[in-house]
Amino acid sequence: MKKIHKLLIQAFVRPFIVTFFIVMFILLMFFLFKYVDDLIGKGFEWYTILELMFYASASNVAMALPLAVLLSSIMTFGTLGENYELVAIKSAGVSLQKAMMPLLVVILLLAGGSFLFSEYMLPKANLKYGSLLYDVRNKKLSFLIKEGVFNNSVPGYSIRVEKKWDDGRLAGLMIYQRNPSNDIANVIMAKEGEMTKTPDGNFIVLKMKDAVRYQENPGKNSYASPRQEFTRMRFKETEEKLDFSSFKMNKTDENSFSSNDKMLNLKGLQKKTDSLHRDLDSVDRFAKTSLGSYFKQNNFTKGYTKLKVPAKVIKGSVLNSIPGNQRVLVTQAALDIATAIQQSVFIRIADHDEKVKNLVRVRIEYQRKFTLAASCILLFFIGAPLGAIIRKGGLGLPVVMAIIFFLIYHIISTVAEKSTVQGNVSPVLGIWLAILILSPLAVFLTYKATVDSALFDLSYYKGIMQNVVKRFKRQTK
Repeated sequence: MKKIHKLLIQAFVRPFIVTFFIVMFILLMFFLFKYVDDLIGKGFEWYTILELMFYASASNVAMALPLAVLLSSIMTFGTLGENYELVAIKSAGVSLQKAMMPLLVVILLLAGGSFLFSEYMLPKANLKYGSLLYDVRNKKLSFLIKEGVFNNSVPGYSIRVEKKWDDGRLAGLMIYQRNPSNDIANVIMAKEGEMTKTPDGNFIVLKMKDAVRYQENPGKNSYASPRQEFTRMRFKETEEKLDFSSFKMNKTDENSFSSNDKMLNLKGLQKKTDSLHRDLDSVDRFAKTSLGSYFKQNNFTKGYTKLKVPAKVIKGSVLNSIPGNQRVLVTQAALDIATAIQQSVFIRIADHDEKVKNLVRVRIEYQRKFTLAASCILLFFIGAPLGAIIRKGGLGLPVVMAIIFFLIYHIISTVAEKSTVQGNVSPVLGIWLAILILSPLAVFLTYKATVDSALFDLSYYKGIMQNVVKRFKRQTK
């Protein structure tokens, strides 16, 4: 490897690693802001949140990797141009295309790695992420007692405390316990207490001192004497055990999410595509058969007799050929058949449209496996010549240019994907539309960088405007 190639690779790898992790951190912060209500105040262990963030970061690679490639390529060639190193490289007889070759090899390896990642690792990460996020969002609120507020988190209990401390000590307890058999509430009041958890974590134990239990019983209820018994019991010390097992986060079976499009590889997506095609064909065949049964010529004599009967020609209204005493019955029967056909058609159309949408989503995910690698290559051919043209390094102008071009790419991709889901664009064209639109721009920027164009040089355009003004003044004189 030539020293110049080693220099270029080192100049690219460092900003790429930094920008990649910065973008990943920003996307993770967006993730936390989005699901902060589902994570805070539910008593999760720290490793559960960390695990969820780890799986979420895998799904963010599809956005972070192309942006990191674009930004690092602009920064690399912008720094080389700003320090006149790119001029020295060209003066040594190395063209811009040759200078880009070692980095192109790195980008191709990176694109190949991104394809393998999206094929093998991303479906498993999405499966873990989807199942864990489902468990997190459906977990009950943790047993959190607030001062002066009745808490109904534990089924069958309503608890209120006047004062609590971090070590579990409580003061001024009031517990309402409802008996499900007779719907009568028992009340426990205590001056002070302590809240602890059993070693297995399935129960919370409330140890209370100076407590009074007020309890109502049906007693010997009868028709003649409808009386109830009221019992008051005083305790120096007592305890109440509350079931806490329902507040634990139970792991959902991951197989229930394994059929999701984002959690399948190419083989699984192809198998699901074939299955959806078979379902769609069966829906169409069943609709044709069920609707065809309403037409009587399919059920009588047709195909079962050799007798040829000439077709009857009806002139004017069809009702004129029906006897007058039967017209109401025939009209009502026809109306019932038409209503049944309409309802059946609406059901079949909805089923057909749902199958088609699922098929489109599967095709989108199939093409998305390849677009991640292609986007890395495309954005490199946009970023490298762009950095050579603007000749600015650092995190100033390169970041602005990278965000602008990435937003253009992302907006086109998002709009095209939504149009594909709505059925306005084919899945292949919709997913590859952003790459097809920006590819001529990459070729144009590469050409301009090769001929040392001052495409983004403000002084160049300032000079052009000054020449135009001078010519205009000469003509006016």
